Amino acid sequence: MSELSELSEPRETAAAVATEAPSFRAAIDELEGILARIEGEEIDIDRLAEELRRAAQLLEICRGKIRKAEVEVTQIVQSLEEPGAAD
Repeated sequence: MSELSELSEPRETAAAVATEAPSFRAAIDELEGILARIEGEEIDIDRLAEELRRAAQLLEICRGKIRKAEVEVTQIVQSLEEPGAAD
């Protein structure tokens, strides 16, 4: 029976999904869901800390994606301005 449990994929799949960072939109959607549950008082007090911890993780992911986009946009704008400055 242990061979069957080793072959089961749900644990592996769940672990793989948990380690992947969600897209910006997915993170925002999840944050909005957490906020709605908190505001609607749908969260059990025992889960509140867990939900807030996840919200903090999602906020950090979003901030990182925003910082990365800012750097990329700045680099693109600078590269577009360089050829014109040489004229």
